[in-house]
Formats: sequence, C-alpha cells, structure tokens
Amino acid sequence: MPRRPPLLSRRGLLLAAPLAVLLGITGGTLALTAGSSDASDVPSRGVPEEIAVKPLRTGGEAVVQIMAHPDDDLFFMNPDTSQSIGSGNSLTSVYLTAGESDGRNARRDEPKPRADKAAYSEARQNGIRAAYAEMATGNRTSPWDRTSIATAGGARAELDTLRAKPQISLVWLQLREAGSIAGDRPNSLHGLWDGRIDALGSQLAAGSPVREDFSYDKAQVVGTLAGLLERFHPTFVRMMDPTPGRNEKTGKLSDHQDHMYGARFAQAALARYAEAPGRPSFAVQNYLGYSTGGLPHSLDPKSAGTKLHTLKTYAWTDHTDYCEDPAGCGDRKVAARPAGHGWAQSIRYTRAESTSWLQRGAGGELYAFSVLDGRLAVWRKSGTKPWTGPELQRGGGLDSGVTSVRLPDGRIAVFATRTVLGDSAADYRREVVSTVQSAPGGVLGAWRSLGSPERDDETATSDISLPAVLVDRAGLMTAYVRDGGNRLTVSAQRPDGGWTRWRPAGGTGLHGDPVAATDATGRGYVFAGTPKTVLAWTQTAAGRPVTGPTKTGLPPTTLALSASPDGDGVRLWFRKPDSGDVRTARFSGSGHASPVRELPGVAGYGSVGAAGDALALRGRGGGLATASSRSAAGAPVKWTVARPLFSGAPAATAEGVAAVGLDGRLRWSASER
Repeated sequence: MPRRPPLLSRRGLLLAAPLAVLLGITGGTLALTAGSSDASDVPSRGVPEEIAVKPLRTGGEAVVQIMAHPDDDLFFMNPDTSQSIGSGNSLTSVYLTAGESDGRNARRDEPKPRADKAAYSEARQNGIRAAYAEMATGNRTSPWDRTSIATAGGARAELDTLRAKPQISLVWLQLREAGSIAGDRPNSLHGLWDGRIDALGSQLAAGSPVREDFSYDKAQVVGTLAGLLERFHPTFVRMMDPTPGRNEKTGKLSDHQDHMYGARFAQAALARYAEAPGRPSFAVQNYLGYSTGGLPHSLDPKSAGTKLHTLKTYAWTDHTDYCEDPAGCGDRKVAARPAGHGWAQSIRYTRAESTSWLQRGAGGELYAFSVLDGRLAVWRKSGTKPWTGPELQRGGGLDSGVTSVRLPDGRIAVFATRTVLGDSAADYRREVVSTVQSAPGGVLGAWRSLGSPERDDETATSDISLPAVLVDRAGLMTAYVRDGGNRLTVSAQRPDGGWTRWRPAGGTGLHGDPVAATDATGRGYVFAGTPKTVLAWTQTAAGRPVTGPTKTGLPPTTLALSASPDGDGVRLWFRKPDSGDVRTARFSGSGHASPVRELPGVAGYGSVGAAGDALALRGRGGGLATASSRSAAGAPVKWTVARPLFSGAPAATAEGVAAVGLDGRLRWSASER
C-alpha cells in the first residue's frame, strides 16, 4: 500500500488548490457563497476581468480520455475515439477501475464459469486492446507493449503502447469497481469521494505487469490522475458526465455511479493540473451515459454499424482463441448484447453544444468565446486583420460551452455554468454565471453568480443545462435553464442589475440545452427538446411576456438544437434521428412550426451553427462541414467537409464560420463575398 502523507497536508492539496482555481483566487482567504437559488444578493466574485494569461502551448493535438470502466469509451465516446485514432495524433485512454464485476466472463445464456476477477479483468483488457488495435491498424492482433509505471499516488499502473502506432496508449489504474449501477456500495469510487471509506483497493488483472496490490485514498486518486495528465500533456480531455441527473420515474441515478464519480475525480484532477507549469491549454468534453439509449438515436446507420463492429470485437463475439490467453480475448458479458441498450446508435455531449459563442461587437469587430483550462478564452478580429488570442480571463471552474448575446448598446454578455468542488463532497455544486463588457468593445467584468435552480447536489446531481438568453430592448436579460427535474426554469435581470430567483417556466421531459433567438421585430423565442418533439416559449409581440410551453408539432430530433434570426421570425435547426441529416423549421410570432425543410447530403451529429445562409456542423467523420442553405428549387445543398477534428459545436456569423480544434486553436472560414 502506498505510504500516505499527513492527512491535513494531503487535503490541502486536494481542496484548497483546486478551489482556488475554480473560484479564480490565487491567494488569501477563500470566501464561498451559500448555494441558494436566490442570486439577487450574491456578490460578484473574482477581480475585474483584465486579461490574466495567455494560454500555454507545448506542441500539437493530444487527447486523453478518462473512464471508469473498460468499454465506456466504446459505448459512449465512439465514434469520437475512432476519429482521434484515425487523425494520427496522440490518444491516451485511462481506465480507473478494473471492471471486475462478479469475475464470470460469460453470456447470460452460457454456463457460468468459476468466478475469477483477475481473469475477467484481463479478458476485458484484451478486448479493449483488440478493439483499439483494429481501429488503428485493421488488425485486432496488432501487438502491444505492456509495462508498469510509477504513479503520483505512490503505487504503480499498467501502461500499454500499440507497437505499430505508439501515439496510442492505454493506462490501467485497476481500482475496484462498485459492482452495482446505483446500489449502496461504500467500497467504490462513490464511497471514496463521499468519505465513507478511507481508501479503495486494487484488483489486478491476471496478466498485468503490476504485481503488488495497493490502495489509494481520495487525494491519491486525484494526484494519480493529475500526474498522468502531466505525463501526457493533453490539449483535449474526454470524460463522462459528472452530473448525469436522476431517473424521472425511479429517482435513482440515471447513469452508473462509477461513471459519475469517476468523472468527478477527473474534474478534481483537471483543477490541479490547471496549475501545472509548462503544459498546453486544454478543453474538456463530457458524454452522456446510460440514459442516451432511451433518447432518439443520433448516429446514421453507417456510423452506428462501424461502432457496433468495434463493440463486437471488444465483446469477443466470435469466441475464438485468437489471443491465446486462458483468461479470454474479450468481454463475453457484452457479447449477448454488443449494442448495449441502444448505446451503439448514439453519441451525445452533455456540455459544449452551444453555437452562440461567436458575436459581432459594436464596432463591427468579431469575438469568439470558448473555455480553456476552465477559464473563458477570448479571440478578437477587427476588419480584415487576422484573429488575435486566445486570451484567458480570470476566474476558473467553468464547464465546457458558453453562450453569448449582444445588448442594445453594443456590449456583449457571456453566460456559462461553473462547477465548485467545495471543501467536502456535500459542497459540490454547479451554478450559472455571467460576465458583461464594461463598455462596447471594452473588457469583460467580473463573473457574477446567478445561483442555480437546484437547491443542492443530492436532489438531482446538480444536473442543469447551459442557459439560453433573451435580451429586451431596454437591455435587460432573461436566462432559461433546464433543471434536474427536466423542466424549464427562468431567472430575469432586474433594472438594478440583480437577478430574480429561479422559478418554473413549465415543460416536462426536457433534455439537452434550451436555445433562444430574437426576430427582427424584437419578439423572443425559446426552444427545448423532448424525446418526442420540441416545445416552444414565445412572445406574441416585443416587450410582451414569454408564454408557453407550446407543442410545436415538430417530429423527434436528436435533441441538439440551435436557433437563428430569420427576418420577422426565427429558424430552428436540428438533426433527423437515425440519419444525422439537417432539418429546419421557421417560427413567426407563435410556437407553431412551419413545414419542416430537409437539407440532406451530410450525416453527422451535434448542433448546427447557422447565420443567414451559412451553415456549419460536425460531419460523419468528425470534421467541419459547411454549406449555404440557399439553393435553386429542387437542387441539393452542396456540402464541403474539412478534415481537422474540433471540440463542441461550430458557430456562424454573416462573416464566416468558426470552430475550435482539439488543439485549442480557432479555425475560421470567411464567407465568400
């Protein structure tokens, strides 16, 4: 067992330092505000938003994926994982637990073998190695080099490197899994995070080069992950959703507890890693787990088929002894249902789906906003000059994805959600925050907390959406957020600059992020998706209250929505389930949709960036696909697809389209004039 430092010293590393990052404090006293839903008296935090630092750069694109189990990447992150493998850039997958389950590697309809947790863990590793080798080389038997490395937590981990593609590696921490989706299992990542156990032990795979058992306390798990981040220097990190919410019918966690708490350990490690010198700047992408299977499928048949093939390789469906390992060549528990519960047909982000992060300033200049290192990153472009930036603002802990709006006086406001780890597990929370330019073209002010519609983390795991925002002609803003009960909530800005309490705005069964847009007459529209349709909240005239929800009559979507002005109305953009094709419908003064227009020709997933005729979205291969929505009657839309992968969703203005690459750099394509 690794030797543990004194408890107070270790806790100081775990809590004080990351909390300083999350709250934008570099020294002095840490002042926390109570997690009340009434944000009207919450003081602004941080310091005036002068430019704090330039992002750090130390090389090209590098991706690290952090998962609780072997197969979380194949079920929930693919095809993103396979696209990174195909890019030729560095990819490292880190597995927190051994995934040992009950130790019986068999389908449900097969005779149960003797329980052997070490052998089953080894078989799952073999399945992962085969799946990655096949994705990278086309040959599932392409060899790996298996080694043992020291960890920052004081023990050892297994590092596997694909010999034919050494930029691809797997790291196995081999901690014990919970063995239950939502059951009370203190001896788990959940129990360790909550402080119910002092340390979590290991479960070593039968063939692992790590030969000595160990255990980690909470701080050592965080330190181990932070150490791996420092070793592999990612520019992009993938992990599961740390706030997946609860099942609407049962009240239980909607995802596996190992997924949720593994992601929270990853958050704490990233907060520590953000303080490390000499590292590249990084962005984060979160993925929806089990509940994605009950939502409309987001992948087209070809992509889903490729994903299923990889899962079958992992599941060892042919049951031949190709790996010559008595432990087995894959996960036979998955072999009976390699698609999972509808998981092979979808991939779904839980943050960073906003397309409203590109704005025109008062003087015609352009601003682009993203999140790097947990901070707001700002790029700026004036006239024909090239983009400058990114410049990182003070105040950390931001979740991926931001939304922005322009006020009538030309100032720009940016909204985000922020995670605060707190001094204990019970203090964990997320809140809505905003920052506004001090003057048109000026610096951004201090972040202001709008609180949260959730009263605590226990109720719904702090599951809130990114806000959608409307602005009235007086410059007052109203924010709309989906809460953990899958309802829409609203908070309105008062004339004194404060914000009202979050209050219900109606709607049930909502998923994903709401979106908003304002038409040329000043009427505002808010949209939110359900598994069956889209609901709308609208103004019948400028200055009138927003009313709803109204059933739009739209068919099911993949729940990744975007909205853009369209003369005296607005257009809603969305994807066709099981296809990925683009669809759009127009609204004018009501929540009832015009006939749906189909824009086929490019499959893919995620939100559609739209402005005027310009469209930008993620194509089937993960690259940026662009087109003009204007075409001759009956003529198909012509799509152009670029190769580099990007994070989140693209954005568009009349001047061009933009996306942020997995290396943290802004990609820009100017419109043809």
